[in-house]
Amino acid sequence: MTVTLSDEARQCIVAFEEVTDTTAVDCLVDDDHDRVVFVVKAGEIGSAIGPGGRNVERVEDELGRDVKLVEDAPTPEGFVANALSPAAVYNVTISENRDTVAYAEVAHEDRGVAIGEAGHNIELAKTLAKRHYDIDDIQLT
Repeated sequence: MTVTLSDEARQCIVAFEEVTDTTAVDCLVDDDHDRVVFVVKAGEIGSAIGPGGRNVERVEDELGRDVKLVEDAPTPEGFVANALSPAAVYNVTISENRDTVAYAEVAHEDRGVAIGEAGHNIELAKTLAKRHYDIDDIQLT
């Protein structure tokens, strides 16, 4: 999948990578929720967060917005699970009929976290899954 970045997203990636010394493979500037979402190279999420969340705080200060991090994954199932984090996702199954749908088995007590306030978290996960794996929808089971 080819991901197209806006000029603002590219500028945010430069700032993020300078502060965290990690690699961002994607960036979404979410003006509706005043946040920037970075997809971080697999295996680098801990370094991106930094001790006690220090790197995220520094990036937030520099950008003047909230920052959310999602760890990249080599499989669509792993990516969907990471995109729904911090919800506990037990299993993800991809179904390819007319549309490609990811069915994510989420812990009952974490369904609210996976959905987020007014559906913001699941909508973000759907957007990222579409950008990276051409997944049309995510359903929680």
